[in-house]
Amino acid sequence: MKILIDENIDIRFKNLFSNSSYEVYTVRDMQWNGIKNGTLLGLLKEHSFNCWIVVDKNIPYQQNISKLP
Repeated sequence: MKILIDENIDIRFKNLFSNSSYEVYTVRDMQWNGIKNGTLLGLLKEHSFNCWIVVDKNIPYQQNISKLP
């Protein structure tokens, strides 16, 4: 499973996955800092991420997530 951790989450959170078989990246790792959520959702799909860990509760109201796999 390929996971992206959003830029508003402490990057140390990534260390919790160190003993797992997950591929975990931060927005900073991908050099996607400052990219708006709509564009970021497209990048998640394009780069085959399975999960996006984010704390923004408004994303379902701001983005059309029904079109994502």
